Amino acid sequence: MPTKVKYDFGEGYFVKTVRDMGWLGKKNGELLGLAAFNGFDIFITLDKNLKNQQNLNKVDLKFIVLLAKDNKHQTLQPYIEKVSSILKSNDLPKILIVSAEDL
Repeated sequence: MPTKVKYDFGEGYFVKTVRDMGWLGKKNGELLGLAAFNGFDIFITLDKNLKNQQNLNKVDLKFIVLLAKDNKHQTLQPYIEKVSSILKSNDLPKILIVSAEDL
């Protein structure tokens, strides 16, 4: 995800990218383990196949999958707005999929 996206969440959220954490090049399983170990609660991804590639129940994280057509900042902004409103409700399932139809 582009680094600029983390600023779209606004204050009150601790948002880091894989790049920020120095985790570029890590495989999904290791990446998820690192996120959980480092105290993250939610993992936001554009990888629509993540739930098929990993056993997400083994990781103490919740997941938000953005089904965006690309990872450009302007494309992701409405997705982040939707995610921010969902996070405020504190009603997040284990896996939440956000598609263009949800915006």
